Amino acid sequence: MKREIDMLSGSLWDKILVFVIPLAVTGILQQVFNAADIAVVGRFVNENAMAAVGNNGSLVGLMISLFIGMSLGTNVVIAQYIGHGDRTGIRRAVSTSIIAAAVGGLLFLALGEVIAVPMIRLLAVPEEIFGMTLLYLRIYFLGMPVIFLYNVEAAIFRSKGDTRTPMIVLIIAGVINVGLNLFLVCVAGMTVEGVAIATVVANLISAAILFVLLCRSRDDLKIDLKELRFDRQEFLRIVRIGVPSGIQSMVFSIANLCIQSGINSLGTTVMAASAAALNIEIIAFYLLNSFTQACTTFVGQNYGAGNIIRCKKVWKDCILLAIIFTAAMCITILVFSRPLLGLFNKNPEVIELGRIRLFYLYSAYLFSLLADISSGYLRGFGKSLTPALATVFTVCGTRILWVYTVFRQHGTFGSLLLVYPVSLGLNALVIGICALLFSRKILQRPLQEKL
Repeated sequence: MKREIDMLSGSLWDKILVFVIPLAVTGILQQVFNAADIAVVGRFVNENAMAAVGNNGSLVGLMISLFIGMSLGTNVVIAQYIGHGDRTGIRRAVSTSIIAAAVGGLLFLALGEVIAVPMIRLLAVPEEIFGMTLLYLRIYFLGMPVIFLYNVEAAIFRSKGDTRTPMIVLIIAGVINVGLNLFLVCVAGMTVEGVAIATVVANLISAAILFVLLCRSRDDLKIDLKELRFDRQEFLRIVRIGVPSGIQSMVFSIANLCIQSGINSLGTTVMAASAAALNIEIIAFYLLNSFTQACTTFVGQNYGAGNIIRCKKVWKDCILLAIIFTAAMCITILVFSRPLLGLFNKNPEVIELGRIRLFYLYSAYLFSLLADISSGYLRGFGKSLTPALATVFTVCGTRILWVYTVFRQHGTFGSLLLVYPVSLGLNALVIGICALLFSRKILQRPLQEKL
């Protein structure tokens, strides 16, 4: 079956959903497989091991957010070339992205090993789980090169509308991850190191499969090892879009690290509840984020084709569809929150605290939806710096200030979680205004950027 999507003509709703559904399933499955790490150690080791793996969620999310954000640079540039019909530009961008991912992944591996201990200290991780937390993180960092490569490869597929291939590959790698989790913990007698090794192996497999598929591709996205070339100008163009996007994603993770330190101060029961809830709540986020990426890719192609009116329609349709589907997902998860949280831990107190977190987070999802899709709209035009700066000040600034003022004064779980709707509401307001102003401006002039 043909997996490319014609983003330049015809109706949008059905095509956006064809793009979004496999991408959302990919993200959800990825989270399910990641949650298997916590579930396995929570069920077959102990609560301390579960808390140790859960503590790494914010740190791992920091790196993954950067990789996903930077890969958006590849996605946007190739999508614009596709819309513009520039086959040489497509091949140049693909080649440069693969080389940059390979080199960048090695650099992040080295950086991760250096910052592992200081970052865990920053989180104020209790001494009784410090060793396990550090062990998991250091093993996980060994997989940085293949994780970065996978995200860039997936972005290449997404640029032409193919979100199903990365989904199928992830399913294969995820099943292997879960099987290795159970074998290494239940049979080999490992603890946190077992689930970390399983995750690294699964990421290696997924990156390798996508690489082989790109090498065997018969279109302009094909990787020819003999013709791999690094283009400095292409790299700078990708970086101009990708780095601000990566920084914007990292800002959320940095702010969440600050919140995680507050959670850690409330004890291991709250830590375990928060870890379990995070692995459930983020399922709805992946659905929301899929509409964001759809907006970026559809706008990128149509901007490359010079169809600015259609770009604005993409923005509106993605917001409307995201509201409908994300609301349905959030309500469903809240209804079944007790049994879902029970998959991670049977402690009634952990389950109730986890439900509290879910209610607070989902109450802020409308704000998150508006901010994220508007950011994706701007990125489709190659404008990544504006939403990045807005997020730094509204999200990171608000959350850090909140932890050291409001939370320090009240010291309760609820007072800490209230920062989510406050910071996301402010972020949605600022980015929404920026997107509206930009939209008015670009509609008043012809396409001027040279692709």
